[in-house]
Amino acid sequence: MLTISTLAEQRTVLQNISWQTFETLLAETGEDRGYRFAYDGGTLEIMTPRFDHENPKANLGNFIVALAEELDIEIKSAGSTTLKREIVKRGIEPDNCYYIQNEPAVRGRQDIDLEIDPPPDLAIEIDITSSSVDKLGIYSALGVPELWRYNGQVLRFYQWVEGYYVECESSLAFPLVSVSAMSRFIQQSKTMGEIALLKAFRAWVRENL
Repeated sequence: MLTISTLAEQRTVLQNISWQTFETLLAETGEDRGYRFAYDGGTLEIMTPRFDHENPKANLGNFIVALAEELDIEIKSAGSTTLKREIVKRGIEPDNCYYIQNEPAVRGRQDIDLEIDPPPDLAIEIDITSSSVDKLGIYSALGVPELWRYNGQVLRFYQWVEGYYVECESSLAFPLVSVSAMSRFIQQSKTMGEIALLKAFRAWVRENL
């Protein structure tokens, strides 16, 4: 067992964990716990987020909801829902994830099963410290079309192309949005109040429609 702690995150890594043990842990710990799992073919990472992790997550979530409202697009927020598929022995709990293009396919659903349902169209990952599992590989195995990843300094957009992630400048779900524009607002979040920041972001969206 390996445990790494920072002001932003604490990570505990367990090796040689079977899929059945992973499923048991999910069932016994429930959905209201304060930590998140990432499972990568036998390696289980347990991450406990702290303030420096949760604040950018909240700001990115606010931006996505504002984008959907301004663009008049329906979305379904799936939060940190456990995304998993036994056939690929991969599972993860994003910081946030959203159904956008596939929102009609899951509207009204109370549960998501990736064996029969499409994966979320967009997932958000905040990794202030280096993860001990290959998160890009996990999301790729699950077929999530788009991933935004932020390490506390740099935001990157990835699109899933033929089974692999390719870093890109513009969002697939929201073509209006570039990584450079979103990065500017994320940097401003370090010095601005959240309401003022959100108002500025909405104004930018309206100017660029």
